[in-house]
Amino acid sequence: MKNKKNLKICVNCVMDESDSSIIFDHNGVCDHCYTFYKKTEPQWKKDISDDSKINSLVKKIKDEGKNKDFDCIIGMSGGIDSSYLTYLASKLGLRPLVFHVDAGWNSQKAVNNIEKLVDKLKLDLYTEVIDWEEMKDLQLSFFKSGVPHIDTPQDHAFFATMYKFANKYKVKYILTGDNYSTECVRNPIEWMYYQSDSTQVKDIHNLFGQIPLKKFPLTNILWHKFYLPYLKGIKVYCPLNLIRYEKEEATQLLVDNFEFQRYPQKHFESRFTRFYESYWLPQKFGFDTRKVQYSSLILTGQMTRDEALELLKFPAFDPETIKEDFKYIANKLDISEDQLQIYFDKKNKSYRDYKNQMWIYLLGAKVLRMLGIEKGGKR
Repeated sequence: MKNKKNLKICVNCVMDESDSSIIFDHNGVCDHCYTFYKKTEPQWKKDISDDSKINSLVKKIKDEGKNKDFDCIIGMSGGIDSSYLTYLASKLGLRPLVFHVDAGWNSQKAVNNIEKLVDKLKLDLYTEVIDWEEMKDLQLSFFKSGVPHIDTPQDHAFFATMYKFANKYKVKYILTGDNYSTECVRNPIEWMYYQSDSTQVKDIHNLFGQIPLKKFPLTNILWHKFYLPYLKGIKVYCPLNLIRYEKEEATQLLVDNFEFQRYPQKHFESRFTRFYESYWLPQKFGFDTRKVQYSSLILTGQMTRDEALELLKFPAFDPETIKEDFKYIANKLDISEDQLQIYFDKKNKSYRDYKNQMWIYLLGAKVLRMLGIEKGGKR
């Protein structure tokens, strides 16, 4: 890994050579920016709500949901994007089932945000609690493996559970808070490998796990990307891409109307993700996810490059409380702080060191881009 001070940085956003596959043109502009300008922006207008498309989607959802207790599922983490989506769906007259997966790492702030929003909107909340002993064993397996994407167990559980629920109850519409406005630049594969790769999840657990995964929900890309949408008609939609959506405006609306408690950074509604993205990734691997998040906001006009560079001068974690977080993670996983430090100090690995289905993701991404379905970043 290069010395952080010597990393070449894009002159347009704040992505740099900590992404080992980054490419710069002769002017110093990176390929993340070019992907946005050439592929994403022409097909998505950040300042305009596409009323015809959003109205068409709402009509289809309402028609399909007649005589049912709810007409769609919204996966809600308690973060800004999924919370605003829940508000939007209610405002549009939809009857969503708010779906939350508790993988053992919820912050109290996230729990409060979810409860206040759901209560005030008078929506139904369904919470699936993942078996903690299996979750803990899988989480430890990822620590032992040395890969950077140790948040995979939590994300995999969330999506697998939601897809299985939709399939079981024949719900055709799954709404997510994914959006180009705050996520047009994606985390490089080497930073965060695909969480849905069950081949890798099972291989890492087989190598490092201690107990069998009997209850932990597993999914795979063929099942949820092809079988469910094209044979069962269960598809994922991203309504925030059809409206004018800006992070600060959305956050303030939630604060004013639902007493929403802000997070210092995207994805910090999870105690584990906060520790992982603010400390583990940048300190152990040199991967700072703020560069991805800030670059997205720069490209969509919600932050200046100078503002981002100023924030990046300081660590994402709070130096005063990181010892407490380190202790919390160790205690939660039933290991000593010394053992967690051993995992931190061991040799870094990547997804390539374990069995994976990367070829399927590459092929699928190529097909989706050819069909114009995928407009996001280069990942």
